[in-house]
Amino acid sequence: MKLLQDNPVEPDVEGFIALMRREKRPARVHHVELFLDSEIREVICERYDLDHDLNRNDPHYRLKREIKIHQFLGYDVFRIDIIHKDFFRMAFIDAQDTTAIGEQQRGEREWTEEHSGPIQSWEDFETYAWPKVSAIDFGSLEWLEKNLPDNMGVYDLTAHILEMITFLLGFETFAYKLVDDPDLIDALCRKVGEFYVDYTETLCDFGCVPLVWGSDDMGFKTGTLASPVFLREKVLPWHRECARAAHDRERPYLLHNCGNLDALMDDLIDDVGIDAKHSFEDSIMPVTEAYEKYGERIAILGGIDVDFLCRSDEQAIRGRVRETLDACMKDTGYCLGTGNTVANYIPVENFLIMIDEGRRYNLA
Repeated sequence: MKLLQDNPVEPDVEGFIALMRREKRPARVHHVELFLDSEIREVICERYDLDHDLNRNDPHYRLKREIKIHQFLGYDVFRIDIIHKDFFRMAFIDAQDTTAIGEQQRGEREWTEEHSGPIQSWEDFETYAWPKVSAIDFGSLEWLEKNLPDNMGVYDLTAHILEMITFLLGFETFAYKLVDDPDLIDALCRKVGEFYVDYTETLCDFGCVPLVWGSDDMGFKTGTLASPVFLREKVLPWHRECARAAHDRERPYLLHNCGNLDALMDDLIDDVGIDAKHSFEDSIMPVTEAYEKYGERIAILGGIDVDFLCRSDEQAIRGRVRETLDACMKDTGYCLGTGNTVANYIPVENFLIMIDEGRRYNLA
């Protein structure tokens, strides 16, 4: 058996968007990921020789290769990195990558400094080199406007509101400043929020970007990283503005958020106006339970637990995929994928088995 090659599918971005809006039952299983680590993409490209007809000296080689990879995987939409990680100046710590396997190894793994970031005071806030959307290079989207296949779409992640505030302060400093200097927290929320609303609106100027995908981890295993009251008052209003910007341009607003968000789900659905939720973990809420609980209100994305994918054999993975699809494909509003991202420590073979089983699933 040749994984994926025996059951090819064509991307269908219109069908994917209809699924996000829960408009109709899909004709096939759709697949989605927040993103695939670069090491995973490299292995897949090499294993299946996907770039054999591309010129590596072509200035658009990387974009053409990304299209080839995601076409092969059958994705309707895929992420393009527009903002480099250094666009917001932050503090990082490097450590050896001890998790990945074989050719998926990256050498070092980068972590955000959690104790202290570049902003520790009002003086730091005032002198910080705040990025502007007008300084972003959108050349890749301009090229994709003309060259992306009509049946595909792209997106970049936006609305990192709580994440960016804690990155700039350091989570430990953030926790202290909530009490010691709430005005500084307010100013940071406003500055970061305004940037991402502007960025969201700009992304919507491009026809090749059919959706807006907010990404803002607000939770951990048993609750939210800050009080629900703080998040409702200071963070969710900016997500609501990003969702408004998306909806004003007829784009669905998807939200990736790790952790236990039980306390905020009604706010996210009814007030913010999210169209879909991503990131599910078995130890918090299996995706089948999430679909049962919220599937009549929003689309549910992914949910094949990352830890499960790392440790399981082919039979278990195929069984889990079928069980998930049996539970979540009764109507509409579900896309198959991992519970988080295709990290470089997930065996590529296991990832491809998940997709392959989704392609084999009979919706008749």
